[in-house]
Amino acid sequence: MNASPLPQLPSPLEIVTPRLHLRQWRAADRAPFAALNADPRVMAHFPSTLDRAASDAIAERCEALIAERGWGFWAVERRDSGDFIGFVGLNVPTAALPFAPCVEIGWRLVHAAWGQGLASEAARAALAAGFETLGLSEIVSFTALSNRRSQAVMERLGMRRTAEDFDHPVLPEGHPLRRHCLYRLDADAWHSAGLNA
Repeated sequence: MNASPLPQLPSPLEIVTPRLHLRQWRAADRAPFAALNADPRVMAHFPSTLDRAASDAIAERCEALIAERGWGFWAVERRDSGDFIGFVGLNVPTAALPFAPCVEIGWRLVHAAWGQGLASEAARAALAAGFETLGLSEIVSFTALSNRRSQAVMERLGMRRTAEDFDHPVLPEGHPLRRHCLYRLDADAWHSAGLNA
């Protein structure tokens, strides 16, 4: 587990991959992010779609945390077009999770960006930042048991599913998405497997 205090960078980290730019949020990201969060295909494994106010609140929180720490859930744009396609990055969950404290990796991309390896490309770069720049000892990821697409990304990243399935505390008993699985990756495994190559 990653103990406090959390690493802080002197200025917001930006990451460039062959196809993507992970960066600080901009005002122009709000509208496409709201469209993403209103898409039932994207939000199928979340409790509901989000209205504009709720979507903007998430974007503002992501922007503020990056400004404060230098890292977080980065806005992601395609380098070839400059189009905003969602977010990928690292986050400290605020829910009372049974494996907290921790740093998670997460992603949410527009439906048009699915199936092209973009989530894996961005997430691999975010893991590298977490282990190599921030010096984290472990990064976790979790999702609803039904979300096989995200679990496949976690597996492609070299993360390993644990036996620590859990009920997400923000979802009520009986909710179909309440049961979650947990994946872990530690720095030693990251380096020994050459996952940073």
